[in-house]
Order: sequence, then C-alpha cells, then structure tokens
Amino acid sequence: MSSDRSIGAAASATGVVVGVSLAGALIGAAWTLASGADMAMWVTARASGVAAYVLLTLSVLAGLVLSSPARARLRWPSAPQRIRLHVSLTVFTLLFIALHVVVLALDPWAKVGWMGVLLPWASEYRPLPVALGVLAMWVFLLVIVSAGLAGRVTGRAWRVLHRCAGVAWLLAWAHGVFAGSDTPGLLALYVGSGIAVLVTAAWRYAAKSPADRRDQLLAATSRHLTTAGRSR
Repeated sequence: MSSDRSIGAAASATGVVVGVSLAGALIGAAWTLASGADMAMWVTARASGVAAYVLLTLSVLAGLVLSSPARARLRWPSAPQRIRLHVSLTVFTLLFIALHVVVLALDPWAKVGWMGVLLPWASEYRPLPVALGVLAMWVFLLVIVSAGLAGRVTGRAWRVLHRCAGVAWLLAWAHGVFAGSDTPGLLALYVGSGIAVLVTAAWRYAAKSPADRRDQLLAATSRHLTTAGRSR
C-alpha cells in the first residue's frame, strides 16, 4: 500500500515537475540571453509571464478533468493525486504571476509601474493588452479565494465562483496574444493551448453530472414558475 502511494505521489508530481521545469527553462534562457543587457528585466518579465500562462493552462486542464463526470473512469492517477496536482499547478502559477508582476513593475524600460500592473488601463505601455493581463490576475485571485471557500458556501455558488478560472484563462490568453505573440513559437503556443482548452472544455461539458442535471432542473423549474406567475 505504501508502495502504491509512493508511485501515485510520484505520478502526481510529474505534471508539476514538467510545468515548473519548462517555466524555469524559459526564465533561465531569457536571463542568459539578456544578461548584462539593458532589457534583461524586460525579457525576464516576458519569460515569467509565458511560464505563468503555461502553468495556468495546465491548471485549467487539470481542473476540467477533475470536474468531469468521466473522472470516475480514470483509475490512475487517483482522485486525491489529481487534486494535489491541480493545487500544486495553481500555487506555482501564482508564484510566476507574482514574479511577472514584480519584475514588470520595477523595469524602467517597460514604463508600466506599480499602478499599471495593479489597475486596468493605468499603464502607459499598451494599455489594452496590459489591462487584460491585470484583469486576468484579479480574476485568478478570486478563483484562489473561492477554492478556500469550499464547504463554506453552497455547492452551486462555489461552482460559479470556481468556474471563473475559465474567465481568468481567457483573459490571460488574450493578454498573451495581443502583448506577446510576436514570434512564431509564441503564436504556436497560444494557438495550440487555445485548441487544447477548447477541446477539453467541450469534452467536459458534453457530459452531465448529477449536479449539472440538478442545476438544469432547478433553472427550468424557476423559469416555469416565473412564467406561470406572470401569466396570472
């Protein structure tokens, strides 16, 4: 049994290791290429932003799998292992977002500043793309807060809050496309990740769980009662 747990823990860590290794490689390569240059901070900020986006994408994909009714047919990794993987990816995403924000705010060349990284449309540099990134950050923080509310609010309210992760990802995707898709490699990253998330989301929401069917029934009943009340 302990051997199975060890194997499961190692398997759960694989996705995190891959994601973090990729993120570290991006930042390391960026720093090496820009070391000693005036744009070192700018390149590092971009690399950490791409790393945060990759980790966020992996976290969203893991969340979609976790919430799918088909997850019951997945024997490996186990449900606790998948949850740990999802949480770990989310934590590392937050860390790389923090690095991206701090370096960008301190970079004199970027001219974004603390106001620009914390408030939408406060940046002198490309206000719209930066605003999309700021909004993505705040929505992502809302999702993290919602995770801490599990069991303390109604299941329906929690699901609505937690599904804002999709909004955060979409804003981050748009932020990356408009602000950082100036190379073929990055453009391929955003196109490929966008397709991956869309396909996984379609697979997840094509299947209906008992909770989904209950929510649909409640919504249909509410609409029926509202219509009947108006007809009187």
